[in-house]
Amino acid sequence: MTEEIDFILESTEESMAGTIAHLEKEFLNIRAGKASPAMLGGVFVDYYGSATPLSQVANINVPDARTITVTPWEKNMLHPIEKAIMVANIGFNPMNNGDTVIISVPPLTEERRRDLVKQAKSEAEDAKIGIRNARQEANKEIKKLEKEGTSEDVCKSAEDEVQNLTNAFIKKIDDHLVVKEAEIMKV
Repeated sequence: MTEEIDFILESTEESMAGTIAHLEKEFLNIRAGKASPAMLGGVFVDYYGSATPLSQVANINVPDARTITVTPWEKNMLHPIEKAIMVANIGFNPMNNGDTVIISVPPLTEERRRDLVKQAKSEAEDAKIGIRNARQEANKEIKKLEKEGTSEDVCKSAEDEVQNLTNAFIKKIDDHLVVKEAEIMKV
């Protein structure tokens, strides 16, 4: 195959791998019943006037399956951290004991589990759309090369390769979704 086609295939695979990485990150934000530091990944604290990720102003620990503790590096950050967790609207009610912010993670109801599964399915579908868009882009580039004189057989082979990549990455998404669903529904 030509260098251009190799480049198209490489960049398509990179794009699809990036989509999977994004999906994994989104799945981390969907809580599955037990406490995890990742649940606070989207919380930003007002740290001397700038929005700073919570993990950069405090230690986040999980002493047990139902509790998250946030220990700020500076005592004066207790209230801003508490406020940031409330504002993040992630369904937690933080408590402050003077040294740390303690978050009790409530057990998930059956209805909430179903909602989280729906959210996971939605994220998976978005990822599949990303994969299909990468395939469409690659096929467009291959057609362009064919018009510029690249052999029809080489282009057909490249399109088959792009389709194989697409199928493999869609299967990865489905596998991730099955694991996440099981994790969410496990009581």
